Amino acid sequence: MTGSKVVALGHYQPERVLTNAELSTMVETNDEWIQSRVGIRERRIAAPDEQVDEMAWRAAEKAIANSGLDVADIDMVVVATCTAIDRSPNIAARVAARLGLSTPAALDVNTACSGFSHAMATVDHAIRAGAASKALVIGVEKLSDFTDWTDRTTCVLIGDGAGAAVVVASDEPEIGPVVWGSVPEMSDAVRIEGREGKFAQEGQSVFRWTTTQLPVIARQVCEKGGVTPEELGGVVLHQANLRIIEPLAKRLGAVNAVIARDVVESGNTSAASIPIALSKLVERREIPAGAPVLLFGFGGGLSYAGQIIRCP
Repeated sequence: MTGSKVVALGHYQPERVLTNAELSTMVETNDEWIQSRVGIRERRIAAPDEQVDEMAWRAAEKAIANSGLDVADIDMVVVATCTAIDRSPNIAARVAARLGLSTPAALDVNTACSGFSHAMATVDHAIRAGAASKALVIGVEKLSDFTDWTDRTTCVLIGDGAGAAVVVASDEPEIGPVVWGSVPEMSDAVRIEGREGKFAQEGQSVFRWTTTQLPVIARQVCEKGGVTPEELGGVVLHQANLRIIEPLAKRLGAVNAVIARDVVESGNTSAASIPIALSKLVERREIPAGAPVLLFGFGGGLSYAGQIIRCP
């Protein structure tokens, strides 16, 4: 096999919906303030006993069911997350156990909000090298465990959930080369530090970097993927802030693409945001099968990663 492709997606979000109106009873804020600054209307919050591996497993089960494959076919599980409570076992191993897999490679990737694209690249490379043939790529976060609900600058942003993709070996590569990297001097711009750490960020610094640097890097992703921005059928960026997503898509020149705006109803779910948004677009058939889609994540580290895939 010469490459890999995404054959199916699935997502899971908790039942509880936390609206801006409800948040305004918890901290000094209001719906107009939140929507005007970040574009978020509501988000999903996991129950106290709803664990990261459980959400990941539910998304994975849906993706496998959508793929038509047998669960036993999966030989690799890569999970992107920065909100695992336990250091060991990792979330991938727990998901593999829940699924009843026998001997899969199982590893976690922690690059926060860019994690899903890093995990996708890791699986693509493993398949190209012959180390795997059918894999699960999962992005999952329970950011509510690490949120200061008295800080109105951060608590309005976050949401919980999981998204998964089934990736298989393919004679025709449908996952393009990854463009990834980091900005070490901004490594503290987004952080969850210490044993009891809470999510914190230097919002203005991140905003300036994303709005000035990301369009350049996103064009590099398109070039490596062999498409022009005008040819894109979809643009699925990390769902951090609508004020970042919309200008970036416009500056990129993706004039014919469906732009994922799931942040409005899901908030910022870090590594889960790209697969949740993509899964919803595919489920609603808003992007034609086979169309090129830009995936691009950015966040903690300050890390970034992106690739072009063909829509399943």
